[in-house]
Amino acid sequence: MLRFTTAGESHGQALTCILEGMPAGVPLLASEIDVELARRQQGHGRGRRMQIEQDRVELLSGVRAGETLGSPIAMLIRNRDWKNWQEIMDPAPRDTDPTPRRRAVTRVRPGHADLSGLLKYDRSDARDILERASARETTARVAAGAVCKRFLREFGVVIGSHVVHLGGVDARRPELLPADLNAAADASPVRMLDAEAGARAVARIDEIKAAGNTLGGICEVVATGIPVGLGSHVSWDRKLDARLAGALMSIPAVKGVEIGAGFAAARLTGADVHDEIDPAPGRPLSGNVRRRTNRAGGLEGGITTGEALVLQVAMKPISTLMRPLATIDFATGRAAAATAERSDVTAVPALGVIAEAAVAFVVAHAWLEKFGGDSLSETRRNFESYVARVNDRVPADA
Repeated sequence: MLRFTTAGESHGQALTCILEGMPAGVPLLASEIDVELARRQQGHGRGRRMQIEQDRVELLSGVRAGETLGSPIAMLIRNRDWKNWQEIMDPAPRDTDPTPRRRAVTRVRPGHADLSGLLKYDRSDARDILERASARETTARVAAGAVCKRFLREFGVVIGSHVVHLGGVDARRPELLPADLNAAADASPVRMLDAEAGARAVARIDEIKAAGNTLGGICEVVATGIPVGLGSHVSWDRKLDARLAGALMSIPAVKGVEIGAGFAAARLTGADVHDEIDPAPGRPLSGNVRRRTNRAGGLEGGITTGEALVLQVAMKPISTLMRPLATIDFATGRAAAATAERSDVTAVPALGVIAEAAVAFVVAHAWLEKFGGDSLSETRRNFESYVARVNDRVPADA
């Protein structure tokens, strides 16, 4: 079964990712992963770290001659800033080490894992917590998601995102999304499709940066080309909406996930929420039917419907403020101002890229759960056989 794990600290030597269960024969180049890593680093409001790091992946195993082998894919992304942090982050003890090491963090930040992590893991320096809790770890997740995206592309699945809200600025969502959603969104410094709202969001970021504050926002992820039948209604842990929500909620600073109409549906009647169904010959992925609307976001009963998956992901403001909030000094127990680590004003433009990776992994996992296959060709045969059967279920002249 498809699974991945990541390792590495924000200012350590490198980030690593191992993705296991990807079938053999999937075309894959390091440059394709690098494109996604570069997209993650974009966006107005990012900090100096994005200028230091120019993320590139090294494929260590599981790929040969441009194709996956079916064995675990090991990926390495080096931290260029390691040279400035080696003395602080060196895994080995040093005779010259001060106690604690330089850049120790005891003035814990409200909203971060600092204090809870110190208490849980019985540490005295929050750097032992924050280095792993940092959103820098999502670089490795994006690498795993890039491989999953490449696999899904073989079947016509496309996953994109755009920002719909940033720091109090709402972007108008066009009735019809661009054919190449990511190309359109990536052309904006805040990944908004609404140029006027994008300009206001940029100004808002600049205003908040000058105040030493931070901003959150909401992105929308859209996945098209997914057939009816991924996920299941039979058990709680097989429902695809639950699995998607869990993956998205695991992204640092994410505090909310909506599928389709989401919370707005709770304020409406059933007649205003549920998607009526019409015959639609020539749509084999959905069983030759079409929903008149897609307020369900492509999922009913934990199962994909064949309509586009539509999810919204809410990120809170980053917890490192340049004008720090009140806290305690863990070393003394006294009141203090929180530590101000180097940080972004907002990472909402990057959130969409990370969320795309999370959705890609969950969908790829469900895909292989449904269609199986040790090789791409075997998975393709199983998929095509299934779609042919679904295509026959609703008569074309219904």
